[in-house]
Amino acid sequence: MIHPKNRKKKGQDAPEHPLRKAEYRFIDELRSVPVFMSIEDNKSYLEELFKDCSDFVIREFRIEQSLPAILFFVDGMAKTELVNETMKSLMILEGGEELIDNISDMTLPVSQIQKADNYADMLLSVLGGDTGLIVEHNNKALLLGMRGAEKRSINEPDTESVVRGPREGFVENIRTNTSMIRRKLKTPHLKMKPMILGRESNTNVVVTYLDDLADPSVVHEVVKRLEKIKIDAVLESGYIEELIQDSTYSPFPQLQYTERPDVVAAALLQGRVGILIDGTPFTLIVPFVFAEIMQASEDYYERYQIATLIRWLRYTFMVLSLLTPALYVAITTYHQDLLPTSLLLSVAAAREAIPFPAVVEALIMEVTFEALREAGIRLPKAIGSAVSILGALVVGQSAVQAGIVSAPMVIVVSLTGIASFTIPRFNGAIAIRMLRFPILIAASLFGMYGILIMIMLIMGHLANLRSFGIPYLSPVGPLSSGDLKDIVFRAPWWAMGRRPSFMPLQDSKRIDDSLPQEITEQSGQRGKTIDHTIEEGKEPVE
Repeated sequence: MIHPKNRKKKGQDAPEHPLRKAEYRFIDELRSVPVFMSIEDNKSYLEELFKDCSDFVIREFRIEQSLPAILFFVDGMAKTELVNETMKSLMILEGGEELIDNISDMTLPVSQIQKADNYADMLLSVLGGDTGLIVEHNNKALLLGMRGAEKRSINEPDTESVVRGPREGFVENIRTNTSMIRRKLKTPHLKMKPMILGRESNTNVVVTYLDDLADPSVVHEVVKRLEKIKIDAVLESGYIEELIQDSTYSPFPQLQYTERPDVVAAALLQGRVGILIDGTPFTLIVPFVFAEIMQASEDYYERYQIATLIRWLRYTFMVLSLLTPALYVAITTYHQDLLPTSLLLSVAAAREAIPFPAVVEALIMEVTFEALREAGIRLPKAIGSAVSILGALVVGQSAVQAGIVSAPMVIVVSLTGIASFTIPRFNGAIAIRMLRFPILIAASLFGMYGILIMIMLIMGHLANLRSFGIPYLSPVGPLSSGDLKDIVFRAPWWAMGRRPSFMPLQDSKRIDDSLPQEITEQSGQRGKTIDHTIEEGKEPVE
């Protein structure tokens, strides 16, 4: 946009319009454009800047019928009722106030007011939903917090539902999300650093952490990577995840994403860093280690005994999800002697009429199962689950009757699919599903040796991964025995008095264990020392 004072006269060559530059980013271009003293200059500049923008509203009026002023906002993002009330209060202003400072302090019926002296700061706020006010003879604009865009109500996340725990999940509005975290961590140590990413989308991003726990070097690394992102738009957290993760080509997730405020709060209390993105309910958490793929928020709300048993169940079924089809192919193709004679005869009889080798049979069923799962996700919820379940039953039964696949293979694939659903983190389950296919092919070529080679390659890859400097297999590799109480099993809260030692922290103590020790020593709170024969009229002894 051309500064009004630098416009060329008719017949002269006009300079190149900044919007035609490939590297254009309006917050950089407009940083040097001040708010003009003249209302006419400001109005014409805004009209030219937002030409053909039907949703951008400029309302010109006069304060006390003498002082020109303009209000401008994006229709649908600002509360028009508050805009009208603000105009009414200004139009009947008494005292002839002309200074923008006096107007903001004593006149406007708005609690959130900011000032801007350049067009970059002003338009970033207005395009985010605020309302701008410019008064004649003032080189500053007032930004009025009157946002009123429609937003989704707070509901329980579908992807992270729990039996016991909070029923609230993030929404697409970043300020709603930050407030949900603030309600759980009511401390001034909770910091929220704002950023803007995307040359065209100018997406609001907030980096949140506890400054008395998080390692400053980790926070600095997160901010530095975000500042280096140069992209047209950031429309979802997946954009940022792929750009800042340590190993781009790894199938394993190196950042955690969640829709639950309690998960983010728990992560911040471990010294981690959260990244909230406007326009998506998914918040990123770094650093992230492999063990957290198998952990659910509900593990810490239920009794530790059942949480431990369920966690063992998840690990068992994760192994089954990864290796069951490959083991079936390897055993039926190369290692039949591993099966008992009766079971071997049963499997051989089931496969007698099958025209395909075991690996082709497994690939057909696995691809079909993945297609049914994808179809169930894309279809409307009312029919998606029914189609996926009935489709699997009908296709499986028909394939067996037609002699295309054997009944044992249908059982193996069904068990594999069920096992993959037990993994709490969806991005971790995706990695297991992808790795299942190369392991299956290796088993068809080399039998058990192929499976062992693939397992060693995967373990080597995991040992080499880092998430913002933290080893991906922590606390198992390198071994931190004190942290295993929250990995192999879930110890009771009083036994987890220290935060994870593999995380760089400023304060490692999490809980005071004096109360549990007192209860244990006295067989209850004051247990056997309680005097149950108190005389009437006397107070119990403390």
